[in-house]
Amino acid sequence: MTDHGNGEAVDFRRWLHQHAVWTPDVIQDIQLKAELGRYRYRGMSTTRPVPNMDDLTFLPCTLSRVPLEGYRERCVTETVLGTRFAERPVRLKIPICVVGMSFGALSRNAKAGIGLGATRAGTSTTTGDGGMHPLERENSEHLIYQICPSHYGNSAHDMASADAVEIVVGQGAKPGTGGVLLGAKVSDEVARMRDLPLGVDQRSPVRHPDFIGPADLRLKIEQIREATDWQIPVYVKIGAARTRDDVKLAAKAGADVIVIDGMEGGSAATPDILYDHTGIPTMAAICEARRALEDLGLLGEVQIVLQGGIKNGADVAKALALGADAVGVGSAAMIALGCNSARYIEDYHALGTEPGHCAHCHTGQCPVGITTQDERLIERLPVEVAAERVENFLNALTLECQMFARACGKQDVHDLEPEDLRALTLEASMITGIPLVGTDAAFGAPWAHRMHNDGAGHLPTSDVEGGH
Repeated sequence: MTDHGNGEAVDFRRWLHQHAVWTPDVIQDIQLKAELGRYRYRGMSTTRPVPNMDDLTFLPCTLSRVPLEGYRERCVTETVLGTRFAERPVRLKIPICVVGMSFGALSRNAKAGIGLGATRAGTSTTTGDGGMHPLERENSEHLIYQICPSHYGNSAHDMASADAVEIVVGQGAKPGTGGVLLGAKVSDEVARMRDLPLGVDQRSPVRHPDFIGPADLRLKIEQIREATDWQIPVYVKIGAARTRDDVKLAAKAGADVIVIDGMEGGSAATPDILYDHTGIPTMAAICEARRALEDLGLLGEVQIVLQGGIKNGADVAKALALGADAVGVGSAAMIALGCNSARYIEDYHALGTEPGHCAHCHTGQCPVGITTQDERLIERLPVEVAAERVENFLNALTLECQMFARACGKQDVHDLEPEDLRALTLEASMITGIPLVGTDAAFGAPWAHRMHNDGAGHLPTSDVEGGH
């Protein structure tokens, strides 16, 4: 503020330039790296706006179609995953499951609460890197056992007790890179399960020691089938990047279920720069995955689980309409537990943040007891409270998804289809092949027009052969 001598104060801040490139955030990032001498870590997910499910809208029934009565007519939500080869597919009451989040990244109470809440809602949860915690198995009716590149905590006995096995090739928050668990979270219990030194940073490898390419993956899948007597499904999880090719390779290798993790997917600890500059958005990933299975004639035979930034029932319904058989929630499940809730404000301030802005999962100092191994903090998240919140959230998402299906005249949420959608932006239309609102024009590739026009999702032969 400056006084010009006439008693009037002039605020020169009005004339300060806001640089398009050198924003305050960019300047702070550079200065922090200059102090640290390394890249920055944080939790949660990308902060970058990307084309997403909010860029699509449903076309509910009016005169041309008849909607269903919400309180009188049934809308089926049962979901079956792993029907291709497994004797015992995973049968869920709802099309929403909880994604893999490790014990180590999450506290034991968080893992137990998620398992119990998912069980009560009739769905599955997933172990994550670091092995199967006994409390997680005890509280989870349907538990998916992850095999990660690290092999931390791998146990043939635990795998045999699982309801499906998920081979993790990549993760949406950081495709092409390995996992990280900083030493602050490597407690006695975590160190024992992972066979690690206490308090030392754990960095997972990015490549599986058991296979390198798709030919080796086929052998790994066959090995798992023999070890589990062909009883349970084998999932393959990929971070969304070269999705169309990766889905084809996973399907040809024999996967029952392919899990697609879009770039909006979260992590408890990742180099900050990876979130915003690797992978492709979830909405684009499901479109590529669907086209890949159509190319192979395996759509419906191989199931797709889509995850990465799924936050409400509208996202669930749109994912199903675009070709997913089920969706997975991770960050949303953590938020349902109480992540970023306005409690223990002084602990947020100690981390230099505020409720609603916290991404300090990697520090192990989670104020609400979710992403920590500190016993004092873990006590803040009782298992029963956690379970109730997860169950309520999953039930709410299911009800929201059913609302959209009924509004579109569908008696089964899995009957939602691209024809029920319109794009609100040119980007969304070009990515999904769905017509832009107010037009009959889909602005995507030639296959998109064909999918909309014939309603069957069949690709022109030239597109299948040429891979365009």
